[in-house]
Amino acid sequence: MLQQLFGSKAKPVGLGLDLNAGDNHYRAYVGPPKDYDLISAMVFNLLTSIGLRQHHRVLDIGCGSLRAGRLLIPYLNQGNYIGIEPNKWLVDEGIRNEIGKDLVKIKKPTFSFHASMNGFKEPLQVDYAIAQSIFSHCGKDLIQEWLSQVSFHLKDTGALLATFLVDNKDFDGKGWIYPECVSYRPETLAEIASEFGLNFEMLDWAHPRQTWALFSKEKYDNSLVKDGPISWNRFVAKAVNE
Repeated sequence: MLQQLFGSKAKPVGLGLDLNAGDNHYRAYVGPPKDYDLISAMVFNLLTSIGLRQHHRVLDIGCGSLRAGRLLIPYLNQGNYIGIEPNKWLVDEGIRNEIGKDLVKIKKPTFSFHASMNGFKEPLQVDYAIAQSIFSHCGKDLIQEWLSQVSFHLKDTGALLATFLVDNKDFDGKGWIYPECVSYRPETLAEIASEFGLNFEMLDWAHPRQTWALFSKEKYDNSLVKDGPISWNRFVAKAVNE
């Protein structure tokens, strides 16, 4: 009986571990199922290592099945998580399988089931925005649209954390490309960022396949992302002295 309950060789039921990225399963659709937990931890640890606290507001672009949201929603104060996701079924499955309806009632996250933020007419005043594996599926037209909208909704001290695939040439198509991936030169993203009042810098934070970058407003404090690897120890040392 104990072997049946705790046998290490048994695959968890319903996690889609035998599926491919993009398959019609709430975990597989957003990326390789075997990396679902890895990506969750990567995003959460990055945010907390550069200063995320419970009182901050976070915008999760392409929140999918709450791969990052399942850690962010419990951590943040009530009403401070905003998820943008055009595929409502992914969020519904994330709530059903990852966080539960009771947590939604307690934490009151906001979800927008659209492919843009045009429905938000007033600035959301978010401290951090994340776009994990979004720009790797976007033509430059969509990257421009997202950076324009994010810049509008960030606080003057805010920043967007986004991943992309680095190459020595730019993808020249338009629109949303999925599940295929596209790549860009860092210089290109820096130029687009400057159009919308954002500073661009690459981040020293490991990702299984992509590269992290920071798009920050002029008053953002980048002391925790410059001059060496990002570190939880550096953040704690700063936090306890404030």
